[in-house]
Amino acid sequence: MAWDFETDPDYQKLLDWADAFVRDEVEPLDLVLGDPYDKADPRHRALVRPLQQQVRDRGLWACHLGPELGGQGYGQVKLALLNEILGRSRWAPSVFGCQAPDSGNAEIIALFGTPAQQERYLRPLLDGEISSSYSMTEPHAGADPTLFTTRAVRDGDEWVINGEKWFSSNAKHAAFIIVMAVTDPEVSAYEGMSMFIVPAGTPGLEIVRNVGVGPGHEGREGSHGYLRYNDVRVPADHLLGTEGGAFAIAQTRLGGGRIHHAMRTIAQVRRAFDMMCERAVSRQTRWGPLAKLQLTREKIADSWIEIEQFRLLVLRTAWLIDKHRDYRRVRKDIAAVKAAMPKVLHDVVQRAMHLHGALGVSNEMPFAAMLLGAEALAIADGPTEVHKITLARQLLKEYEPVPGLWPTAHLPTRRAAARERYAETLEEALEHAIGNQ
Repeated sequence: MAWDFETDPDYQKLLDWADAFVRDEVEPLDLVLGDPYDKADPRHRALVRPLQQQVRDRGLWACHLGPELGGQGYGQVKLALLNEILGRSRWAPSVFGCQAPDSGNAEIIALFGTPAQQERYLRPLLDGEISSSYSMTEPHAGADPTLFTTRAVRDGDEWVINGEKWFSSNAKHAAFIIVMAVTDPEVSAYEGMSMFIVPAGTPGLEIVRNVGVGPGHEGREGSHGYLRYNDVRVPADHLLGTEGGAFAIAQTRLGGGRIHHAMRTIAQVRRAFDMMCERAVSRQTRWGPLAKLQLTREKIADSWIEIEQFRLLVLRTAWLIDKHRDYRRVRKDIAAVKAAMPKVLHDVVQRAMHLHGALGVSNEMPFAAMLLGAEALAIADGPTEVHKITLARQLLKEYEPVPGLWPTAHLPTRRAAARERYAETLEEALEHAIGNQ
């Protein structure tokens, strides 16, 4: 038996440092800086670079990558404990070198890229000098790869890409974009798509518009690119991995991305919970503080239980990934985490917002943005419904149809079988009891 709910003391010291560092040095950046992916902002270099160096000095830079790429090669459990802290701040992942989508893009270039691709694109990405984008979903298809129509056709020493992609986050700041396109429409979508690295500024690459999320973006440019590929030509050596291998690459990338989103969501849910409890003990009513009211206590109890249940599910899934080192074997667990994540965040945030009354729904508190973030999590990397279907399908594989008419739990059938099994013993016991009367 090796069940252990304690963190290694040496690693706990690093977590304690990260906790204080994020609280004191990084969270304030959320209030004074703009887009973490805008590397051209002079304030970015002045404020963020020194903080990144402190992270490097502590050995916590890009911990999801191996030592050969400047990271620690941490497993998912260690990453979960660290991301529980980083998720509190919009800027923290960038300060620690693990921001999405750059982290996922770095991972697949490290795993599937050629040495030349790694030198040109991976190295500056890991050094925090550039940003990147992941161009997968399409306006008519969403995240369903079987419906993708963006095509890439080989023409001599080049690939020619045509089509449209939707919600390619940070494309306007990206030095390069990884795009998923159909290269063989005659075979299954799972075997007929490939990935390509497209440098920013390549002729034919058009940002139709940048879409924002939720209110507050009216008249302002968002950060999610609607891209059009008009005869975009890239060299043949910009194919990432093998031709037809895009789906396998995507699953490697998305499996890690989904669990990392969940890790950071724990931080957001805890943040909402802390605000709820602070409000409960602070806000006075005619009957005393809100904390004395039974319904308030019920909200707090329900929230704490849900947070702890979700956290344990995330940590167990992270442990399974570390154990098997195969995202496919942990597919149902990742699906469960992905399905649970937006609901837990939504429910706890909604309760916290409600306890704050009118202040809670105002733009002077973060709850409205957090609620919208919960819905975004329910859509990003595949909608909740898809993951529930995946989970159920994986679970049902473990069961077989009952051979007869009645379910295996049918009590009359079980009772008859038990009587038959113990018939001789029961009869002997009965005869013995009668003989002793």
